[in-house]
Amino acid sequence: MIDVVRDAVLEKKGEDFVTIDVSGRTILADTFALVTGRSKIQTRAITDAIVERCQAEGLGVARTEGYSDAGWILIDLGVVIVNVFTPDLRQFYNLERLWSDVEKRQAQSS
Repeated sequence: MIDVVRDAVLEKKGEDFVTIDVSGRTILADTFALVTGRSKIQTRAITDAIVERCQAEGLGVARTEGYSDAGWILIDLGVVIVNVFTPDLRQFYNLERLWSDVEKRQAQSS
């Protein structure tokens, strides 16, 4: 599932894609994925690409929150929660710091 999400993010030129393994630390998901879009238009495009790609692969999308404002969009994929931020909101909420003791993996561009 992470590969599907990462491919959709990179296709839409999302920046700073990071996954955080939170399995065993929260009941919300096994993995948090974070990505930055340069604008609200791009965060929506990234979100649309992730949702469309997941649905095409037969993966369920439980819900999407924050799409109308588009500063921070949360995509609940069940075991993976994707957070799509504008740069200012990613810096403000700083989820990487919140989960700093958890393993992080940075996406490698192809």
